Formats: sequence, structure tokens, C-alpha cells
Amino acid sequence: MIDLIPAIDLIDGKCVRLSKGDFSTKKIYSDDPVEMALRFEDHGFRRLHLVDLDGADQGRLKHLKILEKIAVRTGLQTDFGGGVKTLADADSIVNAGAYMICIGSMAVKDEGEFDKVLDKHGHHRVLLAADTKDDELMIAGWKKAAGIPVHDFIENMVKKKVTKILCTDVNKDGMLEGTSMKLYERIMDQFPDLYLIASGGVSGIRDIELLERSPVPAVVFGKAFYEGKLTLEDLREFL
Repeated sequence: MIDLIPAIDLIDGKCVRLSKGDFSTKKIYSDDPVEMALRFEDHGFRRLHLVDLDGADQGRLKHLKILEKIAVRTGLQTDFGGGVKTLADADSIVNAGAYMICIGSMAVKDEGEFDKVLDKHGHHRVLLAADTKDDELMIAGWKKAAGIPVHDFIENMVKKKVTKILCTDVNKDGMLEGTSMKLYERIMDQFPDLYLIASGGVSGIRDIELLERSPVPAVVFGKAFYEGKLTLEDLREFL
């Protein structure tokens, strides 16, 4: 059974969604991310993907207090990312109650610091963000191309014994046009033991069903739910 992970993206303390990571497309869906997290938990979800978009944009953590509140008021296993630059940032995220630290740019720009996080917190607590546009790795809040094919990046990280990877296709994210099945199938063919989380493009229950029949272990959904194209009732059979 595929793992379903709802997403809450944060700007100015509000639940928002973007299209392709473009801040000019911001749409606010709720002023209360804690209540949204409680709603997901009430419907049987056990995981939460919490993204600090302000942190990703500004390069520093901005929404730890919201993470703390969600950790106190729910039992959700929350991964938190956006603006993670140092081991101290990772420590702060864990101390605020996150189950996993979601790291992207640091693994490219400061591999030594990334290794420190792996050593201190363990590979099971690190979720690597391997975000891609046209098969190239994207960093810095998706604003910059790293000049590395995403498959080469994943291969290098697997050698470090990274086991959990979130892969977002930037071209698909927030577009409600379906997921990048071929991309995920290629990754799973090459790394069959990887816990890969598909992200970007879920448009409705059909996409979840297709992923369920694939080797992909997990999927993040967001905009389809907020836009009413995917209901919590639709997802009950997968919980």
C-alpha cells in the first residue's frame, strides 16, 4: 500500500500553494496550518510534509514555531524543510519536534555539513530533497540549476547510504497535470531499495491509483486537495 503524505506549504504563517515554485502564483488556502494538520490527522493520516517556503526563499529557518505547535498538538510524523543550511539548523528542527529533516541545497553546496547531519541524526531522520527540472537537479528554492543530472545526484547520495528521497518535478508542481511516472519508474529501476516519495502534479485519485500500482513507495499531495479535486474521503481506501 502506498504511503500518502499531505503537504502544508508555509508563507507568512499561512497554508499556501505555488505553481512551479513561483512565488507570484501564491494562493492562500488557510490562515491556520495547525488546524489543517489536525484535520489531516483526524482523517487517519500519520505523516505530514511541512515546507517553510519563506525559509527556502531566504535561506534561513522561518517557521519553527508552527512546527512546534503541530508537534505538540498532533501525533503526526512530520518532515520539515526549507532553509536548512547547517547542522545547527537540523538540530533546531529535531528539537522542534520534526520526525525527519528535509534537506536539499546543503547536500550540494556543503556536503561536509550534510555528512555531519547524517552522522549525528542518523540516515533514518534525513529526507533528501532531489528536486528536478528537465532531469537537472534544482537547488536554492528551485531558483538555481545545480548543473548535475538528478540521477547522478541520487546515485552519489545512495553511496552515502541515504535511504529516503523526496523527488519533486518542478515542471509538474502545482500544475494539476499528473505526476512524472516515467521519472519515478526510472529512479526505482536503478535504486529498487530506495524509499522514494513522488511529489508534484497529483491531480486527483487517478494519479494516486497509478502510483499505487507502480514501485513508488510514497506520494505527497497538496494542491489537488486544496482545490477540491482530491477529497479525504477519496483517500480512505489507501489509509
